[in-house]
Amino acid sequence: MLAFIQVLTSGIAIGCVYGLVALSFVLIYKATETVSFMQGDLLMVGAFAALGLHLGAGWPLWLAAALAVAFVGVLGAGLERAVLRRAIGQPHLVAVLLTFGLGMMLRGSVASLPAAAQEVHRLPFAADTYAIGPLVLAASHVWVVAATVVLAAALAAFFRYTRAGLALRACSEDARVAALMGVPVARMHTLAWSLGAALAAVAGLLLAPVTFIHLNMGLIALKAFPAAVLGGLTSLPGALLAGIFLGVAEAVAGLLLPEGAKDVVPYALLMSALLLFPNGLGAGLRRGGGR
Repeated sequence: MLAFIQVLTSGIAIGCVYGLVALSFVLIYKATETVSFMQGDLLMVGAFAALGLHLGAGWPLWLAAALAVAFVGVLGAGLERAVLRRAIGQPHLVAVLLTFGLGMMLRGSVASLPAAAQEVHRLPFAADTYAIGPLVLAASHVWVVAATVVLAAALAAFFRYTRAGLALRACSEDARVAALMGVPVARMHTLAWSLGAALAAVAGLLLAPVTFIHLNMGLIALKAFPAAVLGGLTSLPGALLAGIFLGVAEAVAGLLLPEGAKDVVPYALLMSALLLFPNGLGAGLRRGGGR
């Protein structure tokens, strides 16, 4: 039972990371109707930026982390203004390919640094454990869950009580009507890309003490994307909950199934859910509640 609880805690922590990356997918898609395939690379850039500022420049870890998130947020806004805005009005595939290409460029830029390409690093925080009677929990897992709860509450408050959040919600509902009501749609698109990039960077910082910082850490986005789809690609709470669900399912599968089978679980669940709820679990649950 103790082993199961520890595995469950690990699954919730990894699921929170999946959920945060899924939130970044959904936030961008709701505002711009574009699926961004550079979120994993932004996650990796955020982790390496914090590592460089902390170990290379000698800045305090909390300050390095905050500046890394801010840097990736500004990077996301800059990429939207310089490149992605040109895809407005073009077929959806154009924007998808642009984000894929930009992600490869970001990955190549980090890979050009010998220390980043050849070594594995770890941010020096949350390395201890917490003991609750006979139960021992990794501090990194506790930090991930706590940070996700705080960040989810902050996002909820932002979208409910701030003018920018309300404008972004209006833009995501109907950009044309929002523009007629005086909402600066272009600026809201930039804000959405910036917030999506910053969320990916936060996920990278939370993932760093759980795993390691390396060039391929952004591949976790390939498991976070099914969480976004399971939420219907339009529900922020649905994306977060789906991410946690996939993390727990993957962890339990790793405990009960043969080695390697857990990596198939997110995609098997995605295919099963799409067969039952083509519009996502959120829409299916709403219809069920309506009946």
